[in-house]
Amino acid sequence: MTSAKVNTMSSFPLFPDQASVGAQRVDAVYFGLLAISAFFALLIFVLLIYFALKYRAGRNVDRVIRRTDYLKLEMTWIIIPLLISFAIFGWAAKVYFDLRTPPEDALEIYVVGKQWMWKVQHPNGVRENNELHVPIGRTVKLTMTSQDVIHSFFIPAFRIKQDVLPGRYTSQWFKATKVGEYHLFCAEYCGVAHSAMVTTVEALPAAEFQAWLESGATVDPIEQGATLAQQHGCLGCHSVDGSPRVGPTFKGLAGSPRQVLQSGKELTVTADTDYLLRSLREPAAEIVAGYPPIMPVYAGLPDEEVTALITWLETLR
Repeated sequence: MTSAKVNTMSSFPLFPDQASVGAQRVDAVYFGLLAISAFFALLIFVLLIYFALKYRAGRNVDRVIRRTDYLKLEMTWIIIPLLISFAIFGWAAKVYFDLRTPPEDALEIYVVGKQWMWKVQHPNGVRENNELHVPIGRTVKLTMTSQDVIHSFFIPAFRIKQDVLPGRYTSQWFKATKVGEYHLFCAEYCGVAHSAMVTTVEALPAAEFQAWLESGATVDPIEQGATLAQQHGCLGCHSVDGSPRVGPTFKGLAGSPRQVLQSGKELTVTADTDYLLRSLREPAAEIVAGYPPIMPVYAGLPDEEVTALITWLETLR
């Protein structure tokens, strides 16, 4: 039996449905700021009316100007707003950093933006265009790049928006909490058909998502990555078992610290997704210390092949 779905596709509400864990936390910060602002605005408005009535023309009230030390009052209206500002900053910063740091066990899905569509690839090789199927109750990490211009991946119901850039990978994560269909927009003007770049995100129960995933299984990206590494001659210079060759071994590469030469300086960088991409597109930019700069440039590789290679390298941790 198919689960009932929440459909938010027919309208554009002022406050979209909270359909993810992150959405609830972002909304809490937003409404907290709104409540604090409303409280002080109301307080100022009430005091303004009170003093305007009390000291209006014709009232017999004391209007003598006295020079008095109001240090305690001044310190009060400085310290209290300062403490409130620090509390808001700490709260918002905690939410921001949590939403920028995906959990280790996240389901990784690759996304490529292009004029004017979103191309998606799942871990088992299933691909979809202008649709994104995700399971509810599980963290999903999106690793994204652009094929042409700057796009922006925006799901209002999940409260996430991330620029998608050509020549590098960016990431974003979420955990859907409600079964339903949700809008996915490009929020960065990307050309004449930008307004038509409207896509559907379908959040499914875990069992239904798994059944959908298995029904569309195609090429395993890990197997594809291993085949591509062989076809492009990568294994002629790099080993997968730690043995020494002309280039550094692929074993344990992904996620490890690397000593590299960058503009003549030796730096320590992490071999994350961006590093792996740069190593393919611009190998001379960061040369691993102790190895000759003989890596060829693979700038012409299609994004799907780059994704498969990086997915395969991730399995060699």
